[in-house]
Amino acid sequence: MNDRYESPLSSRYASDEMQFTFSPDKKFSTWRRLWVALARAEMELGLPVTQEQIDEMEAHLTDIDYGKAAAYEKKLRHDVMAHVHTFGEVCPKAMPIIHLGATSCYVGDNTDVILMREALLLIREKLVRVLKHLADFAGRYQALPTLGFTHFQPAQLVTVGKRATLWMNELLMDLDEVSYRIDSLKLLGSKGTTGTQASFLELFEGDHEKCKELDRKIAAEMGFAATASVSGQTYSRKVDAAVLATLSGIAQSASKFATDLRLLCHLKEVEEPFEASQIGSSAMPYKRNPMRCERICALGRYVMCDAMNPAVTAASQWFERTLDDSANKRISVPEAFLAVDAILNIYANVASGLVVHEQVIRRHVLEELPFMASENIMMDAVKRGGNRQELHERIRVLSQQAGANVKDRGEANNLIDLIAADPLFGMSREELTAHLEPERYIGRCPQQVEDFLREDVQPVLERYADALNGKETELKV
Repeated sequence: MNDRYESPLSSRYASDEMQFTFSPDKKFSTWRRLWVALARAEMELGLPVTQEQIDEMEAHLTDIDYGKAAAYEKKLRHDVMAHVHTFGEVCPKAMPIIHLGATSCYVGDNTDVILMREALLLIREKLVRVLKHLADFAGRYQALPTLGFTHFQPAQLVTVGKRATLWMNELLMDLDEVSYRIDSLKLLGSKGTTGTQASFLELFEGDHEKCKELDRKIAAEMGFAATASVSGQTYSRKVDAAVLATLSGIAQSASKFATDLRLLCHLKEVEEPFEASQIGSSAMPYKRNPMRCERICALGRYVMCDAMNPAVTAASQWFERTLDDSANKRISVPEAFLAVDAILNIYANVASGLVVHEQVIRRHVLEELPFMASENIMMDAVKRGGNRQELHERIRVLSQQAGANVKDRGEANNLIDLIAADPLFGMSREELTAHLEPERYIGRCPQQVEDFLREDVQPVLERYADALNGKETELKV
C-alpha cells in the first residue's frame, strides 16, 4: 500500500520512538480515531448516529487487518475507501455512518498534522537532552583558554566552554522554533471537498453554527485548540514548509557544531568519542576519523535540501487542491523527521563524550600568544616612556620577522626574544614573559558562560525536566 512507505533511515539511525510515530498502526489507528471523533460530534449535534455505533467503532481502533485493507486498495485504487471498508467489516452497525460528510483529507490531512505535532514533541525532548550535555561540557571548561578563530586564522583567545555556548545558543533558537510550531499547529478540521463545508451544511439543514461547532468538537477530542479558519480541500501546504524549515534549522545548528568539531579534531584539540576497539580506517590503523560528526553533516545536508520539497509544493498548489503534493509529502516530511531524529541521537552521543586534549590546546595558545600580547607589551613600553607610534611600527616589523621564522623556517615563535633584544622597548625577557598568561586574554568568557547557563539554559532544562529522564539512544555504528 502506498501509505506504508518505510524510510531506509528508520532501521539504521532513527530512534524506536520516531519509528513508532510513523508506523502504520499509529497512522491508521489515528484515521479511525478521527472517524470516531466525527461520528461523536455528529451525534451530539443531532444527526442520526447512535452511541452503539460509536462504541462499536471504539472497540476496533487498533485491530486493523492490513492484508484486507491492501486487497481493498488494489480493487478500489483508493487508500481511504479501502480503510473505510476494512473498518466497516468489523463495525457493521457503524458502517453506514463511517466517513459521513467527509472527504479523504479529513483523515489524511488531520492525521498528518497530529503526527507532525507528536514528532515535534519527540524532537523537542532530544534537543533538551543535547543542551544538557553541552551545558555540562561548557560548565566544565568555562575558563580553559583556547585559540579563537576568525577565517580559521588564530584570533583573540576564547575558552572551550564559551565556544560551546555558541552551539547551545543556536539550539535554543531551534527550541523556540519547535515550541512555536507545536503551539501553533491547527487541525484541518472537517471542511469538505473544496473547504466550503457544503456537505455538512446539507446534513445540518443549513445550520451554520452546527458546522462550526462540528470543527470545534473534533479539534477538542483530538487535543487541539483550533482548526484552520479557512482552507481548500487540504490544509495549506505552507504548514509543511514551515515545519520542515524548523527541522532544517536544527540540521543547520547540528552541522555547524559537527563541522567545528571536525576542525578541532584535525587540530587534535577536541575529539568526538572513540571506542577502545574502534577502527578509524581499514587501511590506516592510526586514523581517528570523526565519523559521527561527518554523519551529522551528511544527514544535515539532506534535511536542508529536503526542506525545499514542501516549499515548492506549497508554491505550486492549484486553487483548492491538486494531488501532486501527496506522493512528495509522504516521503519528504517523514524523511526529514527521521533524519533530524538521527542527527539528534548522534549529537547527544557526541556531546556526552567529548574528549578535550588540554595540553595540545595550551601548546597552540602559547605558540600564538606572543602575537596577541603585542598590544599589551606596547602599552607597557609606552608607560615606561616610549613613543607609541615608534613602538607600534617596531612590533609590526618584529612580528613579521617572527612569523617568517615560524612559516618559512619551521622554527618556534621567537617574538618575545626579538623584543627583549630591542633596546627601543627597554624590557627584559622576564618582564615580557609576564604578559604571556593566557587567562589575561579571555575577556569575560568565564562570566559569559556562567551567566548564559544560569539565565538562558537552566530555565529551559527546568521547564522540560521530564525530557532528561528519557533513555539515551545507543549508536550501533
